[in-house]
Amino acid sequence: MLYDTIVGIATLQGMSAINVVRISGIDAIAIVNKIFKGKDLSTVSSHTVHYGHIIDGNTIIDEVLVSVFFEPKTFTGENVVEISTHGGYLIPNKIVELLVKNGCRIAENGEFSKRAFLNGRIDLSQAESIMDVISAQTETQLRLANRGLHGDVKALVGELQTTILDIIAKIEVNIDYPEYDDATVMTDNILRPDIKKIVSRLSVILHNSETGKVIREGIKTVILGKPNVGKSSLLNSLLKEDKAIVTEISGTTRDLVEGDWNLGGVILNLVDTAGIRNTDDAVEKIGIIKAKKALSEADLVLLVLDQSRSLTTEDIDLLTLTKNKPRIIVGNKIDLGKHIDIKLEKTIDVSAKNSTGLDQLEAEVKRLFIDESLLKENQLMLANARHIGKIGEAKTALEDALKACENHFPVDIIEIDIRKAWEVLGEITGETGNEVLIHALFSRFCLGK
Repeated sequence: MLYDTIVGIATLQGMSAINVVRISGIDAIAIVNKIFKGKDLSTVSSHTVHYGHIIDGNTIIDEVLVSVFFEPKTFTGENVVEISTHGGYLIPNKIVELLVKNGCRIAENGEFSKRAFLNGRIDLSQAESIMDVISAQTETQLRLANRGLHGDVKALVGELQTTILDIIAKIEVNIDYPEYDDATVMTDNILRPDIKKIVSRLSVILHNSETGKVIREGIKTVILGKPNVGKSSLLNSLLKEDKAIVTEISGTTRDLVEGDWNLGGVILNLVDTAGIRNTDDAVEKIGIIKAKKALSEADLVLLVLDQSRSLTTEDIDLLTLTKNKPRIIVGNKIDLGKHIDIKLEKTIDVSAKNSTGLDQLEAEVKRLFIDESLLKENQLMLANARHIGKIGEAKTALEDALKACENHFPVDIIEIDIRKAWEVLGEITGETGNEVLIHALFSRFCLGK
């Protein structure tokens, strides 16, 4: 596979000024030379750009700029050529067709990044960060993704693995030279303190990563309440647009209405739902079923109550329904007076109609989900669910090693769990990964990346 020369369109196809066709592989320059009328690309210097035309026989396909990069100092570690064409659908696809006829193969999803990984240009955590950079919606997400792309995650994992290897080395010395230390001294005085330090470090990383994961993935938030309490008005106020239809008629919202709220760098994936109540209306019933399903999948519930009226049976039912979910009680319509008495928990007073009190709602969301001290200190936070899961697995393996120490197991048995922790951490960067994992990860990438 790595001996193939691959081609893909690296830019979004459509009506645009420029499209980029990317070629990578041992024969990239030779193949492009066959269809390029301009300088002989085999004679030019690396990292240079050349004007000319792409031709099919005697027919000019497009006027282009061709960028040439010689291995190994390229993204993939191979010879790379990038053809900057005019935008549109026809031209770049015609050029790809010509390149395939002359010896290229269409790249698989993520194959350029996969080659960069396999050729040692990036590690697996950096490869995953590429997609995080592309999909970033906020500056905070982008900053977090760039830290992964620049190798901060790799450095963290390397540091942890080095510390674990030091422990393994102590065990190996004990096994090879049993007179070095007896088993009790080895486990109680040498291994246990070192293992505890790493477990403590991993616990801090996992705690900080709760904020990182929220920044990367957002908070799936459902707006819930009985009909006509102002759920849709709240959605519109938060999004600053008329996303949902608002009327005085009870039960206007029949289906889910969604939108993203950028909360200081954290995305709340808001879902406005149909008002939950007993009804004979068949369409409204479907909306209520969808609302309850959205509730079951939500990370956060904004339970909206009408403060201008007293609590109703429907309100109490909803308070009961959401009691085991992370929630914020939003007391809407404060502009009409406060006639509701909720002693269960803190209520955020808002007027969705006048867009007042939303700053308090924002502060409460941050209090529940975001450790802002980490953002201010610009600390490294893991955000990728796979990375966080592997840190958790490593912590569990080391905790098993601690239990084995406490029970005075032979050191070679204790070493099994410690080695497992080292191997699991290596799966974050791909050092100890397997082909199935690598294929699955890169298949999620877009073409041309």
